[in-house]
Amino acid sequence: MKKISYLILIALVITSCKEEHLTDANLIVNKAIEAHGGDNYENISAEFDFRNRHYTVDRRGGRHGKFTYTRTTEDSIGTLKDVLIQAKKFTRYLDGKEVSISEERKAAFTSSVNSVLYFALLPYPLNDVAVKKEFLGETELEGNTYYKIKVTFGKQGGGEDYEDIFCYWFNKETFTMDYIAYSYEESDGWGTRFRKAINRTVVGGIIFQDYINMKAKKELGLPPVEGHDRLFIEGQLEELSRIENTSIKVKSRDVAS
Repeated sequence: MKKISYLILIALVITSCKEEHLTDANLIVNKAIEAHGGDNYENISAEFDFRNRHYTVDRRGGRHGKFTYTRTTEDSIGTLKDVLIQAKKFTRYLDGKEVSISEERKAAFTSSVNSVLYFALLPYPLNDVAVKKEFLGETELEGNTYYKIKVTFGKQGGGEDYEDIFCYWFNKETFTMDYIAYSYEESDGWGTRFRKAINRTVVGGIIFQDYINMKAKKELGLPPVEGHDRLFIEGQLEELSRIENTSIKVKSRDVAS
């Protein structure tokens, strides 16, 4: 009897440990990053097209190493190339020559370039220093169970949009990031969006996915980011657009290069 009781106790301890770990936001995000590409994010050269613009990311030395984002646009006046280094130093070029622009426009362009690459590389950025993660429990969406994680940002290192709030739903079985909700600041206030992942593909060992981009119906006002899964279930969201990246290419870099 003592042996049986001891084995039951051990089983209960193991089970409780598993449950405890699965409520740890950091562990869940780590598993999601691994599922989406893991070490393949660390030293890469990637490119893709989004809404008639060409984007690239060059990352060397892992999370705390060097990285550069670019956005190239063919305009009526020529080829515009925006270069963002370490998400801080922004430079615009027109046909290869540097263009002088105001600090206000630099801030706006920095935000827009960073936003596109941030979403394209998710969930990898969720372990950045400024990120604060909170486990909100489990929820059911379209027949699957999800871990629900809320993300906010510290002012130090959180960038211009540090007040934004995000919520992520990670599939309990596969740890894929299937849904996102977030708030963002507009010129006339705040807005919220909800995205459902579609068209998942693997390039260079990294998962890339498109999204159906939705918002809450106008009569709902500004609902909390955390409640968008309920609104989705209740049919209270309407489609705004499709977020689709094309011509994706990924190449691993030599760390020493």
